[in-house]
Amino acid sequence: MPKVSEKYMEEKRRMIVDCAYQVCLRKPVEMVTISDVIAETGMSQGAIYRYYTGLDEILADMATKMRSDYNIIDSFEQVLSDKKATIEELTYRVCDLLADAMESHLMDIQKINFDLGVLTINEPERAAKIMSGIKGTGNLEYLEKNAMPRLIEGAYKLGYHPVAAPEDIGLFISAGYTGIEKFCIMSACYGTCAPNAKAEPHKLFRTLADSIILLLGGKTNG
Repeated sequence: MPKVSEKYMEEKRRMIVDCAYQVCLRKPVEMVTISDVIAETGMSQGAIYRYYTGLDEILADMATKMRSDYNIIDSFEQVLSDKKATIEELTYRVCDLLADAMESHLMDIQKINFDLGVLTINEPERAAKIMSGIKGTGNLEYLEKNAMPRLIEGAYKLGYHPVAAPEDIGLFISAGYTGIEKFCIMSACYGTCAPNAKAEPHKLFRTLADSIILLLGGKTNG
């Protein structure tokens, strides 16, 4: 095989990842096979292994690209850097960012993220292997480890009187986000929720914001 440039290799890997992404949009991630990806690329089985050792490595690179495409961390930072905003205003803005991102990617990136979560439950060892290959910080990870702790700390500094311990508020926020994600994905992508249930991220995240504010001892807009 003639020697090829790193740029060529990178373009091929990017093409393989894009094809895997398209397959994952059509099928639950845990049902996707290397044969599905090979068929999508039009490459031979031998050819694809020149670029990746297997399906899980491809999925890790796909998840890394999704993190980059779905990244709203800079937007979080812009909101949190507003020194004149109240804790209530900051909380509403952060939740609005989450709602905007979820609504924009409900049928694609959010669907695949949800599927990866299901894989974590059903095949934890395999999921851990995939996760170890993912680069960068995800939005939820940033929310849990940076954005919300800063809001909670800010509430204490400003004399608010939270009605729950900081760690409990953090767990509530994480569970709330995960619950909204699950409900919206199941409703929009799989149609498994109640007939009259609609996936409305903005409405759900506004309720989450109200709940966070009340836990922090603040006053809601309602």
